[in-house]
Amino acid sequence: MAGEAPELSAQERAGKAFPVSWDQFHRDCRALTWRLNEVGPFHAVIAITRGGLVPAAIVARELGVRIIDTVCIASYDHDKQGELQVLKGISDAAMELGGGTGKGLLIVDDLVDTGKTGKLVRDMLPDAHFATVYAKPKGRPLVDTFITEVSQDTWIFFPWDTALSYHPPLRDGAA
Repeated sequence: MAGEAPELSAQERAGKAFPVSWDQFHRDCRALTWRLNEVGPFHAVIAITRGGLVPAAIVARELGVRIIDTVCIASYDHDKQGELQVLKGISDAAMELGGGTGKGLLIVDDLVDTGKTGKLVRDMLPDAHFATVYAKPKGRPLVDTFITEVSQDTWIFFPWDTALSYHPPLRDGAA
């Protein structure tokens, strides 16, 4: 409509940037694993794709879990959150391991933001343990274990979404 401001992307609405390097992300995933080691054992790891793939691989390796499944949900189109779409559900074999409710299963994602994706997966596996590396306040109540909480207006730049480039100093003339 005329006179309306264009819709801002999540990144534009987020006032704070939180860049995470591969080294930092690996350390945070290992720290998550130390906490999860006290909670397990787990029959299988369920990665929420795509963000949960990397942390799920690290967690599964560290915990010695050999069965890894995915639940594929599309919620972001680059940086705009839209309607949730289940592209691939959890396999029958993984559901069976969790007794149909997720008991003994570990759900892993990189981040819980608004909680929409987390709620959808929680509804699929209500008794599973849900772990994320990072958590924002709106989604935090859905998560059982996480490492770092960031404010809702923080945009996390994950290492797989970034490349090395020059960034000018915050203050003009500070270079």
